[in-house]
Amino acid sequence: MFRRIDQSSMLARFLEAVSARLARQRGLPVVIGVVLIAISFAIQLFNLAAPTPFLDLLWALTHHIGLLVALIGLLLIEPLGR
Repeated sequence: MFRRIDQSSMLARFLEAVSARLARQRGLPVVIGVVLIAISFAIQLFNLAAPTPFLDLLWALTHHIGLLVALIGLLLIEPLGR
């Protein structure tokens, strides 16, 4: 299964395009992560006013995805070059 993934030309082109784009805009994942965390803060404020399980779920998703995107963005800044 992994051999087929390794030999996929479509996946190789996709990774090359993503790498080239991120090399030009290295700070973009960090900015996206911070924006998602800010959105999760606003969701949490609304949830304090009118608690619902949907807002709890939405807060958890935006908060944790934002943290992951920002941390991965910080880790990718150096390997993508200056």
